[in-house]
Parts: sequence; structure tokens; C-alpha cells
Amino acid sequence: MDTIGKVIATEKQPSTIENFTFWTKKDLKLKPFDVVVVEHINDSKTFGVIEEISHMTDSPSALAGFISSDFGDTDSKSYTDRIGMNYVKCKVVGNDKDVYIPVQEGKKVYLATATEIKMALGLDQVKNPIPAGYIKMYEGANEQILPVNFNSHFLIGPEGAHLNISGISGLASKTSYAMFLMKAIQDAAIKENKESVAFVMMNVKGTDLLKIDEMNERENELKEIKKVYDILGMEMSAFKQVSYYYPYSKDFTSYTYEKQTTIQDRLQAQKAFQYKYLFETDEDKECLDLLFANVDDPNDTIESIINFIISNGGKFNGVGCWEDFRQALLEQTQSQGKNTGAGKEISVLSWRKFYRLFNKSFQKCRQMFTEQLGNDGKSVRLRDKIFQIKKNDIMVIDVAKLDEESQGFVFGDVMRAVYNLKLGSSKRPDEDIPDRIVIFIDELNKYASNDVPKSSPILRQLLDITERGRSLGIILFGAEQFVSDIHKRVKGNCATQAFGRTNAIEITKEDFRFVPQVYKTMLTRQKQGEYIIQNPVFRSMLNVNFPLPIYKYYE
Repeated sequence: MDTIGKVIATEKQPSTIENFTFWTKKDLKLKPFDVVVVEHINDSKTFGVIEEISHMTDSPSALAGFISSDFGDTDSKSYTDRIGMNYVKCKVVGNDKDVYIPVQEGKKVYLATATEIKMALGLDQVKNPIPAGYIKMYEGANEQILPVNFNSHFLIGPEGAHLNISGISGLASKTSYAMFLMKAIQDAAIKENKESVAFVMMNVKGTDLLKIDEMNERENELKEIKKVYDILGMEMSAFKQVSYYYPYSKDFTSYTYEKQTTIQDRLQAQKAFQYKYLFETDEDKECLDLLFANVDDPNDTIESIINFIISNGGKFNGVGCWEDFRQALLEQTQSQGKNTGAGKEISVLSWRKFYRLFNKSFQKCRQMFTEQLGNDGKSVRLRDKIFQIKKNDIMVIDVAKLDEESQGFVFGDVMRAVYNLKLGSSKRPDEDIPDRIVIFIDELNKYASNDVPKSSPILRQLLDITERGRSLGIILFGAEQFVSDIHKRVKGNCATQAFGRTNAIEITKEDFRFVPQVYKTMLTRQKQGEYIIQNPVFRSMLNVNFPLPIYKYYE
């Protein structure tokens, strides 16, 4: 590559082991995240990633610039151009001979070759590769387009795990990026046939994820997708081994945005099922707390009530269906003052509050809370299907049309089922269970924000998954608009962070404290299909691009 400038080291702006600056021609097009190479001692090369670009002239002040333009004449022409240059600040990311003393004044700076870019960013020796997107550097004849790979062991374990994606709704394409990564993971798992992976995806918006096994039919998009997939070495196909799970209703569509005919066709082909919640087993009863996940319970009153119910105390002894349970609850609310029978330590007012909250959710999704499963094989318990999940299986669970409490109820039940499966609660041998199970949930802030009550069972489960899940093979892929809203223990345990377009207020938050200012500014201008990612494998944050969804979706 051609020389583009030389290192500057001054008394006030010295080179350090972390940073250096260089001058370059003012008409040379560079941008943040570009990689440059500097000559160094012992015939070594030091690599830097551009963080800031400034323009400087010999003008002593702004007033001098005004005076030289005929005292503010915008149409004036200078007979002599001011001496000017671009002043570039770089972060040191490595040296090919591990020489880390500061680079020297006057040393030549070059654009990096493809090989040097990979070496600089840590992309040259990535083991267990999973496509993360691609990077574009420089322009014209010097343009470089290179694939970027995660090390799967630092994305889905065992070395590091969990992914958090943040960005403005609609503009950041959070779901699209998560789906792209999971498509890459499934492709790699099928191709390599080593560690087995399965996926549980929560569909929380319209019909976003209800066509992922069908190919995108937009020819113009497929042409662009193929270009990227060829660079990344990915297969031009939709997701495989997909099954869909809709909330049960007699008319099929009361609790889903999917079309009735589509549901019926899929049910007939055994590609879809309707899930129900019964009140028969201890496991059924233990899920009750999930309906109250967002209710602040400082005195553990709700927990006490649920423990009383689970232990079959008082009127709840022998109750085996939802309607009988509701009736038993209603009876608990009828006594004056305090109950005189079993459960008397719990006030009537507490029982009435519990009944009111329960009945609110129960009535909204009355058909989903059913009395029997049926024998046609089309109605299922979600936990039963999760206990049967196999290598490369994808379960898409539709909760988009449910109310917020019921969404949390289903999500919490799914997490518990996955957790119990990996802890050995099923009768399946360990070698038959997928090594990794990825759970994807959009709008993570509903369940793991700073405002969620500390007593929330869903929050507790999320904390357990992010802190212990890596060793168990349970991986969380979460997405939300604002990463600052997420509980610090959840996001702190995510080995990979992905930032899409972000608003100007959000980048002032503590989460972006160590992000260079220019990168912050870029975050407010990110285009769809563009992300800044951070992972332990990479030596610097990377600005990557990814393709449009290869599966059928709706704008």
C-alpha cells in the first residue's frame, strides 16, 4: 500500500503505547474504524485503528480566517491557500513482533492490506468461526471488503456466552441481526456436525418470525443477499427444522396475528402446534408466580400465597382445573377480617389483591388456560416440547398478541423448561440433549430492566441464566432499544455486545463511557444493516455490515 502520512509526536501530544497521531493529505478519504500500519523498530509493524479525524491549518485563530476572506466576504478568492492537513488519532491494537514501545516521530504510515487488517483486528486466527458480518475499508482502488467471524466458543460458550443487541426501534434492525447470527450458527452446526445447537425464539411483534422457514421472494434483495453470503461462505437457504407454537384458541386467531388458514395448514402438516396451560400437575401450579412477575412484592405476600396453593393447603386441596382453582381463590376472598381456617396468616385483603391480579390475566387469555390437552396431537404443553427438542431444532413461540402479563408468563415458563432440561429433569440421556440451547427474546427490557421488581421470578431466572447458563449450555440472545435500561448483571455477563443506531441521549449514559466520542457520533448515524460490535476475540470494536433477511419477512 502507498504511504499516506507520517507520525506526529509533540511535547503536548506524544505517542504512547495506547495511541498515536499522524498527518495525512486533506483530500485523502479515511473514516473511523479504518486500520493503518506504521513502520516501527526491529523491522516491525504497529497497527492502529482510526478513532478521530481533524482538519488543521496554519491559521492562528478563527478571526484570522475571517480577515483573510476580505473580512467576511463569502465570494472572495484567496491568492494563496492556507497550509492544511488532516490530523488523525489512532488506537494501537497490536504489533506483528509484539513491540509495544510508542511509535516514533516521522515514521511512515500506510493503509493496511487485507492480511494486515485481519492481523490487526484479531481476525486472522479465529477458531470455530461463525459469520458476524463483513467490514468495508477505504475507497476506490484501495477498497477492502472482508468477512468477520466470531469464535463460536466466545458467542455461545463455553469460553464466553450471551449476546445483547440494542438500538432504536425500526432503525437498528435488531431482530434481523439476531436472526442473521442464529442462521449462521445453525449453518455451522449442520455443516461441522460437532457441538449440537437448538433454538427457542419468542415472536413478540406481529408475524416477524412466523415465516422463517420460507425463502425471501424479493429478487432484488436476494441478489444483494447472495453477494454477502458468498463473502461469508453461508448457504442461500431459509432456516431448517422449524416448528411454530401458537397460543390455543378455538378460532385459532384470538391470540395470534397469523392467518387462520396458515395455522390450520401447519397443524395438519405437524409443523405447528397450539400450546395450552393446564392446572393439573405440581409443575403447572409452580408457574403461577410468573403471572405476577411485574408486581412488587416487598413482603413476599404473593410468594406466601403461591406456596400455600402449591402445598394444597385449605380449599386448594384436590383442585385440578383452572375453574375450580379460580372458585377456591374466590372463596378465600369472602371471609371478613382474616381467614379462620387454613391460610389464616394471610389477610383477606392480600387474597383479594391476588385474585384480582390473577383474574385479570386469566380472563384475557381464558382459552389458553384450558382444562384438558386433547388427544389429537395438535395441542401441547410447551415444557413437554422443550423436553423433546433435538439438535438444530428451532421452536418459534408466538406471544405477540398476548397481553404483557401473559407474555411474561409464557417466556418465564419457557426459560424454566430449558433450565430444567439442562439440569437433567427429563429422562433423556445427556448425550441426546443439544449441547447448546439459544433463547432469543426481543424487548428484553420488559423482564430485565432496572425498573423490574427485585422479587420478579423472571428476572431471577434471567440472572441465573446469564451467570450460570454458559456452563450449562443455555445461551441468551436479548434485544432492546436502550442498553442502559437493562439490569447491570444481565448485560455485564453478555460476552458480546452489538450496538445499532442509537439516539443522542442514550450515548451519554454510563454504558458508553469508554466508547470513543467519534464512535458515539457514528452510533447516532448508523444505517440499517450496520452494527458496531464488541467481543473478547476482537482487539477493537468493529463496524460491521450484515445482509437483509434471507427468510420471508414483512416490512
